[in-house]
Amino acid sequence: MAGANVVSLPLDPDALASRRSGRLDPLAVGALGRTVTRTRGRVNDAVSTTVTSITGAATDGVRAASRRLTEEAHDATDDWGRDPVLVRNMMLLAQLRWDVSTGGDQRLPKNSGALIVVNAPRLSRSALFTAFAVSEAIDRPVRFVGRRDLPVLGAVDRRVGGLLDHPDEVAGALRANQIVVIGAAPSSRLRNVGAVDHTLIGAALATKTRVFPAATTSSPFARHARVEIGVATRPPRRRRGPLTELELADRVRFDIGELLSEMGDISTGTPLDWFPLSGIGAH
Repeated sequence: MAGANVVSLPLDPDALASRRSGRLDPLAVGALGRTVTRTRGRVNDAVSTTVTSITGAATDGVRAASRRLTEEAHDATDDWGRDPVLVRNMMLLAQLRWDVSTGGDQRLPKNSGALIVVNAPRLSRSALFTAFAVSEAIDRPVRFVGRRDLPVLGAVDRRVGGLLDHPDEVAGALRANQIVVIGAAPSSRLRNVGAVDHTLIGAALATKTRVFPAATTSSPFARHARVEIGVATRPPRRRRGPLTELELADRVRFDIGELLSEMGDISTGTPLDWFPLSGIGAH
């Protein structure tokens, strides 16, 4: 075009030949390689940071658990067959999988006994889980009801603090100022709390022991889990007889449901939270 200034850009003969022949530009390939290397490095750094964080949390939990139960004897089991060494080792192993936060433990008595009633999702051992978490939080032995009636498993349950599902055994432990955890009847629905055994509640009434509701939440896709202990539940009316046991059992069941509603679900921040298994108590 007349009068127009035409600027000629120098062309790299090698680059022009590469375009004509269909070969890749070595400079472009090098730039792409550097970009991939930088991206891979950032991904590796992110993964390393995440793994380090998880490992550090587990290690801190193990160290904290190793400082617990320092006043327990190391060379003998107690009157109910609980072995403090085995309990401590199992708590250390549990810290590698679960990062449990316990709330409301300050409500429990320092020296006297207490009965804790916790929700029990199906296929979970929430009474044992809660006993370990509360024991670590208050630095006291905590027992649970649910010793299995099997030769080997029953012996293991006894050594980690398991009691028979019988009012007399529970009453004996409470009378000796022990803290005992019992589970409600298993429930397949996440927000439902099963029935509470009124005969075990009767053991608490007979020994004038306070009854505390507790709720557990966890996710199978994350390390975090919670145990929340509520205020002690009182019978709605002061009277003696089997109706008092039934009324108190119903009130404890209601209080556990209220705790679950207040706690909400633990989310993982992933699409897995949409699935039913990501809800309450799947531990």
